[in-house]
Amino acid sequence: MKYAELVTLYEELDSTSKRLEKTNFISIFLKKVPDELLDEFLLLVQGKIFPDYMDKKIGISSRLAIKAISKTTGNSENEIEGEWKKLGDLGDVSKNLLSKIKQASLFPKELDLQEVFNNLRKLSTQSGMGSVDTKLSIVSEMLINAKSNESKYLIRTIVDNMRVGVGKGSIRDAIIWSIFSEELKLSYNSENNDINLDEDSRQKYKLYVDKVQMALDLTNDFSKVAKLLRTEGIKGLETLKLVVGRPINVMLYQKAKDVADAFDIVGRPAAFEYKYDGFRVNIHKNNDEIKIFTRRLENVTEQFPDIVEFVKNHITAKEVIMEGEAVGYDPDTKKYVPFQKISQRIRRKYDIVEISKKFPVEVNLFDIIYHEGNNLISTEYKERRRLLESSIISEKFKMVLAKQIITDNDTIAQKFYDESLKSGEEGVMVKKLDSKYKPGARVGYGVKLKSIMEPLDLVIVGAEYGEGKRSGALSSFILACMDQGDFLEIGRVSTGLKELDGEGTTFKELTNLLKPNIIKTDGKNVVIRPSIVIEVGYEEIQKSINYGSGYALRFPRFIRLRNDEKTADDVNSIDDVEYLYQKQRGRG
Repeated sequence: MKYAELVTLYEELDSTSKRLEKTNFISIFLKKVPDELLDEFLLLVQGKIFPDYMDKKIGISSRLAIKAISKTTGNSENEIEGEWKKLGDLGDVSKNLLSKIKQASLFPKELDLQEVFNNLRKLSTQSGMGSVDTKLSIVSEMLINAKSNESKYLIRTIVDNMRVGVGKGSIRDAIIWSIFSEELKLSYNSENNDINLDEDSRQKYKLYVDKVQMALDLTNDFSKVAKLLRTEGIKGLETLKLVVGRPINVMLYQKAKDVADAFDIVGRPAAFEYKYDGFRVNIHKNNDEIKIFTRRLENVTEQFPDIVEFVKNHITAKEVIMEGEAVGYDPDTKKYVPFQKISQRIRRKYDIVEISKKFPVEVNLFDIIYHEGNNLISTEYKERRRLLESSIISEKFKMVLAKQIITDNDTIAQKFYDESLKSGEEGVMVKKLDSKYKPGARVGYGVKLKSIMEPLDLVIVGAEYGEGKRSGALSSFILACMDQGDFLEIGRVSTGLKELDGEGTTFKELTNLLKPNIIKTDGKNVVIRPSIVIEVGYEEIQKSINYGSGYALRFPRFIRLRNDEKTADDVNSIDDVEYLYQKQRGRG
Protein backbone atom coordinates (compact mmCIF):
# COMPACT_ATOMS: atom_id res chain seq x y z
CA MET A 1 0.00 0.00 0.00
CA LYS A 2 1.33 3.41 -0.97
CA TYR A 3 1.74 6.14 1.64
CA ALA A 4 -0.05 8.47 -0.80
CA GLU A 5 -3.28 6.53 -0.20
CA LEU A 6 -3.07 7.24 3.53
CA VAL A 7 -2.31 10.90 2.79
CA THR A 8 -5.51 11.11 0.74
CA LEU A 9 -7.37 9.88 3.82
CA TYR A 10 -5.56 12.45 6.02
CA GLU A 11 -6.72 15.19 3.66
CA GLU A 12 -10.32 13.95 3.79
CA LEU A 13 -10.17 13.92 7.60
CA ASP A 14 -8.61 17.37 7.61
CA SER A 15 -11.43 18.71 5.43
CA THR A 16 -14.24 18.17 7.96
CA SER A 17 -14.96 18.75 11.64
CA LYS A 18 -17.87 16.26 11.66
CA ARG A 19 -17.07 13.19 13.74
CA LEU A 20 -19.43 10.89 11.84
CA GLU A 21 -18.03 11.99 8.49
CA LYS A 22 -14.52 11.28 9.74
CA THR A 23 -15.73 7.87 10.91
CA ASN A 24 -17.15 7.19 7.46
CA PHE A 25 -13.89 8.13 5.73
CA ILE A 26 -11.90 5.80 8.01
CA SER A 27 -14.37 2.92 7.62
CA ILE A 28 -14.20 3.10 3.82
CA PHE A 29 -10.41 3.10 3.93
CA LEU A 30 -10.30 0.22 6.43
CA LYS A 31 -12.04 -2.10 3.99
CA LYS A 32 -8.98 -2.06 1.73
CA VAL A 33 -6.36 -2.39 4.50
CA PRO A 34 -5.01 -5.98 4.64
CA ASP A 35 -4.61 -7.70 8.01
CA GLU A 36 -0.83 -7.46 7.81
CA LEU A 37 -1.04 -3.64 7.69
CA LEU A 38 -3.74 -3.09 10.32
CA ASP A 39 -1.22 -2.43 13.11
CA GLU A 40 0.56 0.24 11.09
CA PHE A 41 -2.58 1.89 9.69
CA LEU A 42 -4.49 2.07 12.99
CA LEU A 43 -1.50 3.79 14.62
CA LEU A 44 -0.64 6.11 11.73
CA VAL A 45 -4.22 7.33 11.32
CA GLN A 46 -3.89 8.65 14.89
CA GLY A 47 -0.51 10.20 14.09
CA LYS A 48 1.31 7.58 16.19
CA ILE A 49 3.86 4.85 15.60
CA PHE A 50 3.65 3.33 19.08
CA PRO A 51 0.58 2.61 21.23
CA ASP A 52 0.15 4.76 24.34
CA TYR A 53 1.23 2.01 26.73
CA MET A 54 4.69 1.65 25.13
CA ASP A 55 7.17 4.07 26.65
CA LYS A 56 8.66 4.95 23.27
CA LYS A 57 8.67 8.12 21.21
CA ILE A 58 10.00 9.05 17.79
CA GLY A 59 12.38 11.42 19.51
CA ILE A 60 12.50 14.17 16.90
CA SER A 61 12.34 17.77 18.09
CA SER A 62 10.89 20.62 16.05
CA ARG A 63 14.45 21.94 15.74
CA LEU A 64 15.68 18.74 14.07
CA ALA A 65 12.61 18.66 11.81
CA ILE A 66 13.49 22.21 10.69
CA LYS A 67 17.04 21.06 9.88
CA ALA A 68 15.64 18.18 7.80
CA ILE A 69 13.31 20.51 5.87
CA SER A 70 16.24 22.89 5.31
CA LYS A 71 18.46 20.07 4.04
CA THR A 72 15.72 18.89 1.65
CA THR A 73 14.49 22.23 0.29
CA GLY A 74 17.63 24.36 0.43
CA ASN A 75 15.85 27.04 2.47
CA SER A 76 17.68 28.39 5.49
CA GLU A 77 16.56 27.45 8.98
CA ASN A 78 15.71 31.11 9.63
CA GLU A 79 13.44 31.16 6.57
CA ILE A 80 11.71 27.99 7.74
CA GLU A 81 11.24 29.41 11.23
CA GLY A 82 9.70 32.55 9.74
CA GLU A 83 7.23 30.47 7.73
CA TRP A 84 6.46 28.39 10.82
CA LYS A 85 5.65 31.51 12.80
CA LYS A 86 3.23 32.64 10.06
CA LEU A 87 1.55 29.27 9.44
CA GLY A 88 1.78 27.72 12.91
CA ASP A 89 2.33 24.24 11.44
CA LEU A 90 5.66 22.76 10.36
CA GLY A 91 3.78 20.29 8.16
CA ASP A 92 2.27 23.15 6.15
CA VAL A 93 5.71 24.78 5.96
CA SER A 94 7.22 21.61 4.51
CA LYS A 95 4.40 21.22 2.00
CA ASN A 96 4.67 24.82 0.79
CA LEU A 97 8.46 24.80 0.43
CA LEU A 98 8.61 21.41 -1.26
CA SER A 99 5.93 22.42 -3.75
CA LYS A 100 8.20 25.24 -5.00
CA ILE A 101 11.07 22.92 -5.91
CA LYS A 102 11.33 22.00 -9.57
CA GLN A 103 9.34 18.83 -10.15
CA ALA A 104 12.11 17.16 -12.13
CA SER A 105 14.30 16.95 -9.05
CA LEU A 106 11.66 15.24 -6.95
CA PHE A 107 9.96 11.89 -6.46
CA PRO A 108 12.61 9.32 -7.45
CA LYS A 109 10.31 6.67 -5.97
CA GLU A 110 6.90 6.45 -4.38
CA LEU A 111 6.75 6.16 -0.61
CA ASP A 112 5.50 2.83 0.67
CA LEU A 113 3.34 2.89 3.82
CA GLN A 114 5.14 -0.04 5.46
CA GLU A 115 8.53 1.46 4.67
CA VAL A 116 7.50 4.84 6.08
CA PHE A 117 6.30 3.19 9.27
CA ASN A 118 9.54 1.20 9.62
CA ASN A 119 11.65 4.31 9.09
CA LEU A 120 9.66 6.25 11.67
CA ARG A 121 10.19 3.47 14.20
CA LYS A 122 13.88 3.37 13.29
CA LEU A 123 14.11 7.00 14.44
CA SER A 124 13.16 5.98 17.98
CA THR A 125 16.04 3.47 18.21
CA GLN A 126 18.81 5.97 17.49
CA SER A 127 20.81 7.12 20.49
CA GLY A 128 24.33 8.06 21.45
CA MET A 129 27.09 9.60 19.38
CA GLY A 130 26.09 10.24 15.79
CA SER A 131 22.40 9.58 16.42
CA VAL A 132 21.34 13.12 15.48
CA ASP A 133 23.04 12.84 12.07
CA THR A 134 21.44 9.42 11.52
CA LYS A 135 17.97 10.75 12.38
CA LEU A 136 18.50 13.73 10.10
CA SER A 137 19.47 11.44 7.23
CA ILE A 138 16.43 9.19 7.71
CA VAL A 139 13.99 12.13 7.77
CA SER A 140 15.67 13.89 4.85
CA GLU A 141 15.59 10.75 2.71
CA MET A 142 11.84 10.37 3.31
CA LEU A 143 11.25 14.05 2.48
CA ILE A 144 13.30 13.78 -0.72
CA ASN A 145 11.04 10.95 -1.87
CA ALA A 146 7.84 12.62 -0.68
CA LYS A 147 5.40 14.66 -2.70
CA SER A 148 4.67 18.01 -1.07
CA ASN A 149 1.35 16.91 0.47
CA GLU A 150 3.00 13.70 1.75
CA SER A 151 5.72 15.73 3.45
CA LYS A 152 3.07 17.69 5.33
CA TYR A 153 1.80 14.60 7.15
CA LEU A 154 5.24 13.03 7.50
CA ILE A 155 6.41 16.10 9.42
CA ARG A 156 3.22 16.20 11.48
CA THR A 157 3.72 12.56 12.47
CA ILE A 158 7.40 13.09 13.23
CA VAL A 159 6.78 16.04 15.58
CA ASP A 160 3.71 14.34 17.11
CA ASN A 161 1.17 16.89 15.94
CA MET A 162 -1.14 15.21 13.40
CA ARG A 163 -4.13 17.56 13.85
CA VAL A 164 -6.71 15.64 11.80
CA GLY A 165 -9.14 15.33 14.71
CA VAL A 166 -9.41 11.55 14.95
CA GLY A 167 -10.56 10.31 18.34
CA LYS A 168 -10.54 6.75 19.62
CA GLY A 169 -14.34 6.62 19.44
CA SER A 170 -14.21 7.37 15.72
CA ILE A 171 -11.73 4.56 15.11
CA ARG A 172 -13.79 2.12 17.17
CA ASP A 173 -16.94 2.96 15.21
CA ALA A 174 -15.09 2.87 11.88
CA ILE A 175 -13.93 -0.68 12.62
CA ILE A 176 -17.55 -1.71 13.30
CA TRP A 177 -18.87 0.06 10.20
CA SER A 178 -16.20 -1.48 7.97
CA ILE A 179 -17.00 -5.04 9.08
CA PHE A 180 -20.71 -5.06 9.94
CA SER A 181 -22.28 -2.43 7.66
CA GLU A 182 -23.93 -5.06 5.45
CA GLU A 183 -25.16 -7.15 8.37
CA LEU A 184 -26.60 -4.08 10.09
CA LYS A 185 -27.72 -2.41 6.85
CA LEU A 186 -25.82 0.64 8.09
CA SER A 187 -24.95 3.59 5.88
CA TYR A 188 -23.76 7.14 6.42
CA ASN A 189 -26.19 9.93 5.52
CA SER A 190 -23.94 12.82 4.51
CA GLU A 191 -26.84 15.25 4.06
CA ASN A 192 -28.01 14.89 7.66
CA ASN A 193 -24.61 13.84 9.08
CA ASP A 194 -26.23 10.78 10.63
CA ILE A 195 -26.30 7.02 10.16
CA ASN A 196 -29.18 5.15 8.55
CA LEU A 197 -30.32 2.24 10.74
CA ASP A 198 -33.68 0.65 11.36
CA GLU A 199 -34.78 0.19 14.99
CA ASP A 200 -33.78 -3.48 15.27
CA SER A 201 -30.38 -2.82 13.75
CA ARG A 202 -29.89 0.24 15.97
CA GLN A 203 -30.23 -1.93 19.10
CA LYS A 204 -27.82 -4.49 17.66
CA TYR A 205 -25.39 -1.73 16.69
CA LYS A 206 -25.43 -0.37 20.24
CA LEU A 207 -24.70 -3.87 21.55
CA TYR A 208 -21.78 -4.21 19.11
CA VAL A 209 -20.38 -0.82 20.16
CA ASP A 210 -20.54 -1.83 23.84
CA LYS A 211 -18.82 -5.17 23.18
CA VAL A 212 -16.09 -3.66 21.03
CA GLN A 213 -15.50 -0.88 23.56
CA MET A 214 -15.17 -3.47 26.32
CA ALA A 215 -12.62 -5.37 24.22
CA LEU A 216 -10.67 -2.16 23.63
CA ASP A 217 -10.81 -1.25 27.32
CA LEU A 218 -9.26 -4.64 28.13
CA THR A 219 -6.59 -4.68 25.43
CA ASN A 220 -6.02 -1.10 24.24
CA ASP A 221 -5.23 -2.71 20.90
CA PHE A 222 -7.33 -1.61 17.90
CA SER A 223 -5.55 -3.99 15.56
CA LYS A 224 -6.04 -7.10 17.69
CA VAL A 225 -9.74 -6.33 18.11
CA ALA A 226 -10.21 -5.56 14.41
CA LYS A 227 -8.51 -8.80 13.32
CA LEU A 228 -10.68 -10.85 15.69
CA LEU A 229 -13.82 -9.18 14.38
CA ARG A 230 -12.75 -9.82 10.79
CA THR A 231 -12.07 -13.54 11.32
CA GLU A 232 -14.47 -14.58 14.10
CA GLY A 233 -17.14 -11.91 14.28
CA ILE A 234 -18.45 -10.33 17.45
CA LYS A 235 -18.26 -13.64 19.37
CA GLY A 236 -14.51 -13.72 18.82
CA LEU A 237 -14.14 -10.93 21.38
CA GLU A 238 -15.16 -13.38 24.12
CA THR A 239 -11.72 -15.02 23.83
CA LEU A 240 -9.91 -11.86 24.92
CA LYS A 241 -8.26 -11.98 28.31
CA LEU A 242 -6.50 -9.62 30.65
CA VAL A 243 -2.74 -9.62 30.19
CA VAL A 244 -0.42 -8.62 33.03
CA GLY A 245 1.84 -5.90 31.66
CA ARG A 246 -0.79 -4.51 29.28
CA PRO A 247 -2.75 -1.61 30.85
CA ILE A 248 -6.54 -1.54 30.79
CA ASN A 249 -8.75 1.54 30.69
CA VAL A 250 -9.64 2.39 34.25
CA MET A 251 -13.21 2.45 35.54
CA LEU A 252 -14.65 5.96 35.72
CA TYR A 253 -17.17 7.31 38.20
CA GLN A 254 -20.13 9.62 37.77
CA LYS A 255 -20.83 12.42 40.23
CA ALA A 256 -23.30 12.26 43.08
CA LYS A 257 -25.09 15.32 44.44
CA ASP A 258 -24.74 14.41 48.10
CA VAL A 259 -24.54 11.44 50.46
CA ALA A 260 -28.22 10.54 50.00
CA ASP A 261 -27.87 10.66 46.21
CA ALA A 262 -24.77 8.45 46.42
CA PHE A 263 -26.72 5.83 48.41
CA ASP A 264 -29.60 6.02 45.92
CA ILE A 265 -27.20 5.20 43.07
CA VAL A 266 -25.06 2.45 44.62
CA GLY A 267 -27.38 1.08 47.31
CA ARG A 268 -27.02 0.49 51.06
CA PRO A 269 -24.65 -0.36 52.63
CA ALA A 270 -21.84 1.08 50.55
CA ALA A 271 -18.08 1.52 50.79
CA PHE A 272 -16.98 5.12 51.37
CA GLU A 273 -13.33 5.74 50.51
CA TYR A 274 -11.08 8.80 50.56
CA LYS A 275 -10.64 10.46 47.15
CA TYR A 276 -6.98 11.44 47.20
CA ASP A 277 -5.32 14.45 45.57
CA GLY A 278 -2.75 12.49 43.60
CA PHE A 279 -2.60 10.60 40.32
CA ARG A 280 -4.05 7.22 39.50
CA VAL A 281 -1.63 4.34 38.97
CA ASN A 282 -2.27 1.00 37.31
CA ILE A 283 0.23 -1.48 38.83
CA HIS A 284 1.21 -4.70 37.04
CA LYS A 285 3.37 -7.35 38.71
CA ASN A 286 4.46 -10.60 37.11
CA ASN A 287 6.97 -12.03 39.58
CA ASP A 288 9.92 -9.59 39.36
CA GLU A 289 8.63 -7.82 36.25
CA ILE A 290 6.81 -4.67 37.36
CA LYS A 291 5.18 -1.96 35.26
CA ILE A 292 3.47 1.24 36.36
CA PHE A 293 0.94 3.01 34.10
CA THR A 294 -1.03 6.24 34.46
CA ARG A 295 -4.77 6.55 33.78
CA ARG A 296 -3.71 7.76 30.31
CA LEU A 297 -1.94 4.40 29.82
CA GLU A 298 1.52 5.98 29.83
CA ASN A 299 4.28 3.71 31.09
CA VAL A 300 5.97 5.60 33.95
CA THR A 301 7.87 2.66 35.45
CA GLU A 302 11.26 4.35 34.99
CA GLN A 303 10.03 7.62 36.49
CA PHE A 304 8.88 5.92 39.70
CA PRO A 305 11.57 3.51 40.93
CA ASP A 306 10.24 4.08 44.46
CA ILE A 307 6.83 2.65 43.53
CA VAL A 308 8.57 -0.32 41.87
CA GLU A 309 10.36 -1.01 45.17
CA PHE A 310 7.10 -0.67 47.10
CA VAL A 311 5.51 -3.27 44.83
CA LYS A 312 8.43 -5.67 45.31
CA ASN A 313 8.44 -5.33 49.08
CA HIS A 314 4.76 -4.79 49.93
CA ILE A 315 2.69 -6.80 47.45
CA THR A 316 2.73 -10.49 48.38
CA ALA A 317 0.97 -11.80 45.24
CA LYS A 318 3.24 -12.99 42.44
CA GLU A 319 0.95 -12.08 39.54
CA VAL A 320 -1.39 -9.16 40.01
CA ILE A 321 -2.96 -6.01 38.55
CA MET A 322 -3.87 -3.35 41.13
CA GLU A 323 -5.06 0.22 41.16
CA GLY A 324 -4.14 3.01 43.49
CA GLU A 325 -3.51 6.71 43.91
CA ALA A 326 0.04 8.01 44.26
CA VAL A 327 -0.04 10.92 46.70
CA GLY A 328 2.90 13.26 47.29
CA TYR A 329 4.19 14.29 50.70
CA ASP A 330 6.85 16.58 52.11
CA PRO A 331 9.86 14.43 53.14
CA ASP A 332 10.65 16.75 56.05
CA THR A 333 7.24 17.52 57.55
CA LYS A 334 5.55 14.31 56.33
CA LYS A 335 2.53 16.40 55.37
CA TYR A 336 0.68 15.49 52.17
CA VAL A 337 1.01 17.94 49.27
CA PRO A 338 -1.22 18.76 46.27
CA PHE A 339 -0.86 16.81 43.03
CA GLN A 340 0.78 19.80 41.36
CA LYS A 341 3.86 19.31 43.55
CA ILE A 342 4.54 15.81 42.23
CA SER A 343 3.16 16.13 38.68
CA GLN A 344 6.60 17.04 37.32
CA ARG A 345 7.77 13.51 38.11
CA ILE A 346 5.45 11.92 35.52
CA ARG A 347 7.42 13.11 32.48
CA ARG A 348 10.86 13.32 34.07
CA LYS A 349 13.59 11.51 32.13
CA TYR A 350 16.69 12.47 34.11
CA ASP A 351 17.82 12.84 37.74
CA ILE A 352 15.01 10.42 38.58
CA VAL A 353 16.41 9.14 41.88
CA GLU A 354 17.11 12.66 43.13
CA ILE A 355 13.65 13.97 42.29
CA SER A 356 12.01 10.89 43.85
CA LYS A 357 13.71 11.82 47.13
CA LYS A 358 12.69 15.47 46.78
CA PHE A 359 9.07 14.64 45.88
CA PRO A 360 8.30 11.21 47.39
CA VAL A 361 4.94 9.50 47.03
CA GLU A 362 2.78 7.15 49.04
CA VAL A 363 0.63 4.66 47.10
CA ASN A 364 -2.93 4.25 48.39
CA LEU A 365 -4.29 1.02 46.87
CA PHE A 366 -8.05 0.80 46.28
CA ASP A 367 -8.76 -2.01 43.81
CA ILE A 368 -7.45 -5.28 42.40
CA ILE A 369 -8.37 -6.51 38.93
CA TYR A 370 -6.23 -9.62 38.45
CA HIS A 371 -4.82 -12.02 41.05
CA GLU A 372 -2.68 -15.15 40.60
CA GLY A 373 -4.13 -16.09 37.22
CA ASN A 374 -7.70 -15.04 38.02
CA ASN A 375 -9.50 -12.25 36.15
CA LEU A 376 -11.47 -10.33 38.80
CA ILE A 377 -13.45 -8.00 36.54
CA SER A 378 -16.67 -9.92 37.18
CA THR A 379 -15.89 -10.45 40.87
CA GLU A 380 -17.93 -8.43 43.37
CA TYR A 381 -16.19 -5.37 44.77
CA LYS A 382 -16.36 -6.53 48.40
CA GLU A 383 -14.48 -9.71 47.43
CA ARG A 384 -11.93 -7.70 45.41
CA ARG A 385 -11.33 -5.49 48.43
CA ARG A 386 -10.84 -8.58 50.64
CA LEU A 387 -8.27 -9.95 48.18
CA LEU A 388 -6.57 -6.56 48.04
CA GLU A 389 -6.28 -6.42 51.83
CA SER A 390 -4.75 -9.90 51.96
CA SER A 391 -2.24 -9.16 49.20
CA ILE A 392 -0.30 -6.22 50.65
CA ILE A 393 1.90 -5.44 53.62
CA SER A 394 0.98 -1.89 54.58
CA GLU A 395 3.62 0.66 55.53
CA LYS A 396 2.83 4.36 55.89
CA PHE A 397 4.48 6.67 53.34
CA LYS A 398 5.15 3.71 51.09
CA MET A 399 2.16 1.52 50.28
CA VAL A 400 -1.13 1.43 52.19
CA LEU A 401 -4.80 0.64 51.68
CA ALA A 402 -7.05 3.55 50.80
CA LYS A 403 -8.90 4.69 53.92
CA GLN A 404 -12.43 3.26 53.88
CA ILE A 405 -15.58 2.62 55.86
CA ILE A 406 -18.65 0.54 55.02
CA THR A 407 -21.94 2.00 56.23
CA ASP A 408 -25.63 2.39 55.44
CA ASN A 409 -25.97 5.44 57.70
CA ASP A 410 -26.18 8.95 56.19
CA THR A 411 -24.80 10.65 59.32
CA ILE A 412 -21.75 8.38 59.55
CA ALA A 413 -21.12 8.71 55.81
CA GLN A 414 -21.38 12.51 55.99
CA LYS A 415 -18.94 12.62 58.90
CA PHE A 416 -16.45 10.50 56.95
CA TYR A 417 -16.84 12.78 53.92
CA ASP A 418 -16.30 15.90 56.05
CA GLU A 419 -13.19 14.31 57.59
CA SER A 420 -11.74 13.66 54.14
CA LEU A 421 -12.19 17.31 53.15
CA LYS A 422 -10.69 18.46 56.45
CA SER A 423 -7.68 16.22 55.77
CA GLY A 424 -7.10 18.05 52.49
CA GLU A 425 -8.47 15.32 50.23
CA GLU A 426 -10.83 15.96 47.30
CA GLY A 427 -13.82 14.13 48.77
CA VAL A 428 -14.87 10.48 48.74
CA MET A 429 -15.58 7.64 46.35
CA VAL A 430 -18.73 5.65 47.09
CA LYS A 431 -18.73 2.06 45.80
CA LYS A 432 -21.43 -0.54 45.32
CA LEU A 433 -20.43 -3.61 47.31
CA ASP A 434 -21.62 -6.22 44.81
CA SER A 435 -20.45 -4.36 41.69
CA LYS A 436 -18.23 -5.64 38.92
CA TYR A 437 -15.25 -3.73 37.54
CA LYS A 438 -16.29 -1.96 34.33
CA PRO A 439 -13.21 -0.65 32.48
CA GLY A 440 -13.56 2.73 30.83
CA ALA A 441 -17.21 3.26 31.76
CA ARG A 442 -19.18 5.53 34.06
CA VAL A 443 -21.83 3.20 35.43
CA GLY A 444 -23.84 2.88 38.61
CA TYR A 445 -21.12 0.82 40.28
CA GLY A 446 -19.56 3.77 42.03
CA VAL A 447 -19.75 7.56 42.32
CA LYS A 448 -17.53 10.40 43.42
CA LEU A 449 -18.68 12.95 45.93
CA LYS A 450 -16.89 16.31 45.96
CA SER A 451 -17.68 19.79 47.18
CA ILE A 452 -20.45 21.50 45.20
CA MET A 453 -18.32 24.36 43.82
CA GLU A 454 -15.58 22.04 42.70
CA PRO A 455 -13.06 23.17 40.08
CA LEU A 456 -13.60 22.18 36.46
CA ASP A 457 -11.19 20.37 34.16
CA LEU A 458 -11.40 22.27 30.86
CA VAL A 459 -9.46 22.25 27.59
CA ILE A 460 -7.89 25.30 25.96
CA VAL A 461 -9.26 25.88 22.42
CA GLY A 462 -8.02 29.40 21.71
CA ALA A 463 -5.93 32.26 23.06
CA GLU A 464 -4.73 35.80 22.47
CA TYR A 465 -1.17 37.13 22.45
CA GLY A 466 -0.42 39.59 25.22
CA GLU A 467 1.14 43.03 25.23
CA GLY A 468 3.81 44.80 27.25
CA LYS A 469 5.58 42.42 29.63
CA ARG A 470 3.50 39.56 28.18
CA SER A 471 4.43 40.38 24.59
CA GLY A 472 5.26 37.20 22.67
CA ALA A 473 3.33 35.02 25.09
CA LEU A 474 -0.28 33.93 25.03
CA SER A 475 -2.10 35.55 27.91
CA SER A 476 -5.86 35.08 27.56
CA PHE A 477 -7.00 31.48 27.14
CA ILE A 478 -10.39 30.33 25.79
CA LEU A 479 -11.79 27.37 27.69
CA ALA A 480 -14.18 24.65 26.59
CA CYS A 481 -16.15 21.77 28.08
CA MET A 482 -17.25 18.57 26.32
CA ASP A 483 -20.57 17.82 24.66
CA GLN A 484 -20.71 14.33 23.10
CA GLY A 485 -17.41 14.67 21.28
CA ASP A 486 -17.68 18.41 20.55
CA PHE A 487 -16.13 21.24 22.56
CA LEU A 488 -18.24 24.16 23.74
CA GLU A 489 -16.62 27.40 24.87
CA ILE A 490 -17.35 28.47 28.43
CA GLY A 491 -15.07 31.42 29.12
CA ARG A 492 -11.55 32.86 29.23
CA VAL A 493 -8.88 32.65 31.90
CA SER A 494 -5.61 34.43 32.61
CA THR A 495 -5.71 34.91 36.37
CA GLY A 496 -3.65 32.39 38.36
CA LEU A 497 -0.74 32.10 35.94
CA LYS A 498 2.62 33.57 36.96
CA GLU A 499 5.03 35.97 35.33
CA LEU A 500 8.27 34.62 36.82
CA ASP A 501 9.74 31.13 36.91
CA GLY A 502 9.66 29.38 40.24
CA GLU A 503 6.32 30.81 41.32
CA GLY A 504 4.12 28.25 39.55
CA THR A 505 2.98 27.70 35.97
CA THR A 506 3.97 30.75 33.92
CA PHE A 507 2.45 32.37 30.84
CA LYS A 508 5.63 31.42 28.97
CA GLU A 509 5.41 27.76 30.04
CA LEU A 510 1.77 27.44 29.00
CA THR A 511 2.50 29.25 25.73
CA ASN A 512 5.26 26.75 24.91
CA LEU A 513 2.88 23.87 25.58
CA LEU A 514 0.20 25.36 23.35
CA LYS A 515 2.29 26.56 20.39
CA PRO A 516 2.61 23.14 18.69
CA ASN A 517 -1.20 22.89 18.81
CA ILE A 518 -1.98 26.21 17.11
CA ILE A 519 -4.24 25.52 14.14
CA LYS A 520 -4.90 29.05 12.92
CA THR A 521 -3.53 32.53 13.58
CA ASP A 522 -5.54 35.70 12.99
CA GLY A 523 -3.60 38.74 14.17
CA LYS A 524 -3.20 38.38 17.92
CA ASN A 525 -5.77 35.59 18.16
CA VAL A 526 -5.07 31.89 17.69
CA VAL A 527 -7.24 28.79 17.41
CA ILE A 528 -5.80 25.83 19.30
CA ARG A 529 -6.29 22.10 18.78
CA PRO A 530 -7.97 20.79 21.98
CA SER A 531 -5.11 19.10 23.79
CA ILE A 532 -3.95 20.95 26.90
CA VAL A 533 -6.21 20.40 29.92
CA ILE A 534 -6.17 22.71 32.93
CA GLU A 535 -8.04 22.82 36.22
CA VAL A 536 -10.01 26.02 36.65
CA GLY A 537 -11.55 27.54 39.76
CA TYR A 538 -14.31 30.15 39.66
CA GLU A 539 -16.67 32.08 41.88
CA GLU A 540 -19.89 31.23 40.08
CA ILE A 541 -21.35 29.76 36.89
CA GLN A 542 -23.63 32.15 35.00
CA LYS A 543 -25.93 31.86 32.01
CA SER A 544 -24.38 33.52 28.96
CA ILE A 545 -25.17 34.07 25.29
CA ASN A 546 -21.50 34.83 24.54
CA TYR A 547 -20.28 31.24 24.61
CA GLY A 548 -21.43 28.11 22.81
CA SER A 549 -22.05 26.24 26.08
CA GLY A 550 -24.66 28.81 27.13
CA TYR A 551 -22.69 29.41 30.33
CA ALA A 552 -19.78 31.53 31.53
CA LEU A 553 -17.47 31.28 34.54
CA ARG A 554 -17.42 34.30 36.85
CA PHE A 555 -13.87 35.22 37.96
CA PRO A 556 -12.21 32.07 36.57
CA ARG A 557 -8.67 31.35 37.74
CA PHE A 558 -6.02 28.89 36.62
CA ILE A 559 -5.28 26.29 39.30
CA ARG A 560 -2.98 23.74 37.67
CA LEU A 561 -2.09 21.82 34.53
CA ARG A 562 -3.87 18.46 34.13
CA ASN A 563 -2.49 17.26 30.77
CA ASP A 564 -0.15 14.78 32.48
CA GLU A 565 -3.25 13.02 33.79
CA LYS A 566 -6.07 13.86 31.41
CA THR A 567 -6.71 14.18 27.70
CA ALA A 568 -9.23 16.48 26.05
CA ASP A 569 -11.73 13.60 26.11
CA ASP A 570 -11.61 13.61 29.93
CA VAL A 571 -12.70 17.22 30.54
CA ASN A 572 -15.92 18.08 32.32
CA SER A 573 -19.08 17.78 30.25
CA ILE A 574 -21.83 20.30 29.66
CA ASP A 575 -23.97 18.07 31.91
CA ASP A 576 -21.46 18.62 34.74
CA VAL A 577 -21.64 22.38 34.19
CA GLU A 578 -25.46 22.30 34.16
CA TYR A 579 -25.50 20.27 37.38
CA LEU A 580 -23.13 22.68 39.16
CA TYR A 581 -25.13 25.65 37.91
CA GLN A 582 -28.34 24.20 39.33
CA LYS A 583 -26.72 23.49 42.71
CA GLN A 584 -25.55 27.06 43.24
CA ARG A 585 -27.35 28.70 46.16
CA GLY A 586 -29.59 25.67 46.52
CA ARG A 587 -31.08 25.67 43.02
CA GLY A 588 -32.20 22.30 41.63
